[in-house]
This record gives sequence, C-alpha cells and structure tokens, in this order.
Amino acid sequence: MNAGAIWAIYRYEMGRFFRTLAQSFISPVISTSLYFVVFGAAIGSRIDEVGGVSYGAFIVPGLIMLTVMTQAITNASFGIYFPKFIGTIYEVLSAPVSFLEVVVGYVGAAATKALFIGVVIMVTASFFVDLRIAHPLPMALFLVLTCVSFALMGFIIGIWAKNFEQLQLVPLLIVTPLVFLGGSFYSISMLPQAWQTIALFNPVVYLVSGFRWSFYGMADVPVAVSLVVIAGFLALCLAAVWWIFRTGWRIRA
Repeated sequence: MNAGAIWAIYRYEMGRFFRTLAQSFISPVISTSLYFVVFGAAIGSRIDEVGGVSYGAFIVPGLIMLTVMTQAITNASFGIYFPKFIGTIYEVLSAPVSFLEVVVGYVGAAATKALFIGVVIMVTASFFVDLRIAHPLPMALFLVLTCVSFALMGFIIGIWAKNFEQLQLVPLLIVTPLVFLGGSFYSISMLPQAWQTIALFNPVVYLVSGFRWSFYGMADVPVAVSLVVIAGFLALCLAAVWWIFRTGWRIRA
C-alpha cells in the first residue's frame, strides 16, 4: 500500500477542512448547541427523566449521532465530487494509486473530521449536563464505526451526484429524517406498540440505541444487534465502493 499517496490525499482534505473552519466546524457545533438548548430547555422542562437519566443528558448521544452522520456524509461527498467537477479526479485515477488508497485517503479524512466534531460536541455538552460514559471503549467503537460507515456512504453519494444539489438530497431528505425518527430525542419504548414495531425498520434506531447504551447502560434494542447492523452497513458500503471502482461507474464516463 502506498502510504505516501494516502497521506497526500488525507493531508489535502484535512487542509481544506481547516481553511474553511467556519463552515466545516463552527457552523455544525453552533447548530447542534442550538438543538441542545431548544430541546433541552423546551422539552426538558416537561420531561424530567427518561429511564432514570435527565432529558438534557438523554438527548446528547442522539445529537452527536445526528451531527456525526450528516458531517461524515457531507465531507466525504464533497471531497470526491469536487475533483470530479473540476476534472482533477482523472489525475488521481491515472496516478500509480490503487482504488483502496484513494478510498482510504478521502474516507479517512471525512471520518476524521466527523469524529473531531463529535468529540467537540461531547465536550461542549458536558458543560450543560452531567454527562457520564458507562462504557468508554464501546462508545469509541460505535463512534468510529459510524464515522467511517457514513463517510463511505458520502463517498458513494459524491460519485453518484451530477450536481451540487444532489449532494444534499440524501443527507437532508433521508438521513436527517431517519435520525429524528430513530429515537434521537426520545426512547422508542415511549411510542405505541404499533409504532415501536415500525421504528425497528429504521436502521438509525440501532445506531442511536447502541451509542446511548455506551453512555448510560440503557438501550431500546440489544447492543449485539446494534453492532451487527453497523458492521453490516459498513460491509455494504465497502462492497458498493469496490463495485464502483471495478466498473468505473460515474468515474470514467
């Protein structure tokens, strides 16, 4: 594996992140803080606790997941789409660099950005609520797997998209609604039985549930199932990326 090529792509993408710090970092942190203040103040004043955890602390894992997923997708999709848009992707494809090295460079940078923002939001939330992490290692595992999986998904979207508008379709119209309906701000056990059954078809439920369990030891679904779901999603994205580079779909055409 060409470590130099991976590092060159990774360093360039991280450099773009710091050059546009206001858009890439400050904006999502402020947006998430506003979510936290509004939901924590407006709804938290009416709901004291959920499963023995204060409502303000209960929504923190969901807010982190919401931000991490959307940021990983956005950074990865733009990172690969922009070279396509200006034509520099052909320089990468003609270089002695394998598709695996290209993916590791772009996806690794996007996952790092999302992970960094997620950690900052976690630290920021600790100033508002009494945040505790019952299982630090599983928490880190869920966070890293989510960052990498959704960065891969964003990479696929960036290759699929034909214009800048399409880059926002999946995050805005699919991922964000699934996160809001995935138990980010409530426990699905609070729903009527019929809606609980319907909610189990939402894959985000398993991610949020497993991540929240790592904080407070409470989960809507078994933790093992959550791990299987995120691992399966990661494998599916890897298979899709492999097929894209094998066939040249939306890259060489």
